[in-house]
Amino acid sequence: MVKPFVPELVYIEPGALKYPLGKELKEKFEDMGIEIRETTSHNQVRNLPGENDFQKYRMAKSTLVVGVRKTLKFDTSKPSAEYAIPFATGCMGHCHYCYLQTTMGSKPYIRTYVNVEEVFEAAEAYMKERAPEETRFEASCTSDIVGVDHLTHTLKRAIEYFGQSEHGRLRFVTKFAHVDHLLDAKHNGRTRFRFSMNADYVIKYLEPGTSRLDDRIEAAVKVAEAGYPLGFIIAPIYLYEDWKEGYRILFEKLYDKLPEQATKDLTFELIQHRFTKPAKRVIQKNYPMTKLEMDEEKRKYKWGRYGIGKYVYQKDEQKEMQEVLGGYIEQYFPEARLEYFT
Repeated sequence: MVKPFVPELVYIEPGALKYPLGKELKEKFEDMGIEIRETTSHNQVRNLPGENDFQKYRMAKSTLVVGVRKTLKFDTSKPSAEYAIPFATGCMGHCHYCYLQTTMGSKPYIRTYVNVEEVFEAAEAYMKERAPEETRFEASCTSDIVGVDHLTHTLKRAIEYFGQSEHGRLRFVTKFAHVDHLLDAKHNGRTRFRFSMNADYVIKYLEPGTSRLDDRIEAAVKVAEAGYPLGFIIAPIYLYEDWKEGYRILFEKLYDKLPEQATKDLTFELIQHRFTKPAKRVIQKNYPMTKLEMDEEKRKYKWGRYGIGKYVYQKDEQKEMQEVLGGYIEQYFPEARLEYFT
């Protein structure tokens, strides 16, 4: 089982120490004997240890920066929610295909934000604007928030905050099984707890540093038993040699393990593998031995927003993917809701 994340190095912004959580984290890391350095800003962490880019990248993925989130204007680019809500940036996982590879560029270290009350106030303003309609907030657009929350408990506070709210809903997704501290949170059914799932092959070869499939399923069972609405994102759907069988086994395992009540209000989101030219360059630099197939000749080019196009699977492959996985959902979880395929 993958152990819960513990940073090798911590940086703290001076401003973070004005917040209770900033002080608490400083004391926690001092007690753990972790080296703490000061940084002027969470966006300006320099001089990470390492003799070359490869070593520095790996060190960055083991570095936690404790900072203050200054931009409280929330992004709205996810199909699953109205707004992203920022509690952390970056991830300790080493998923070869991850879009954070390019969006985070030279800053792959993990950041956690301590001005949680200010984030809630901003969320409150968004909810008031849309009331009486419900507003959904996605907490994992730029990070795997569960991967760091056993240290910060920011997500737990957010779950309880939205549990009390009239018009807000929270959702997030994780590849980590370290969920025990979230099981007693007073969620009141207002947080959808989603797990990113994949065929064993994909997890084994393309998602190092994350929880194994059986551990994620075990965590999903605990979450369902704690009464959370549950969801699964199957992403990225990846066409390797034995993909149909690999995904069938995934659905079979979920069917065997999930308690019946969890299947009544279950959601699925399906996302095919895609990559951009800049992402391909970064991935090949960071993971030179990757098994990830990124052959532009085999793919279809899809124009994206902001002029950056993506390489996706060919139309007939997408159709087959949708039919096969959609068929598994119907077969194993007929009452579940497929939210989208993209």
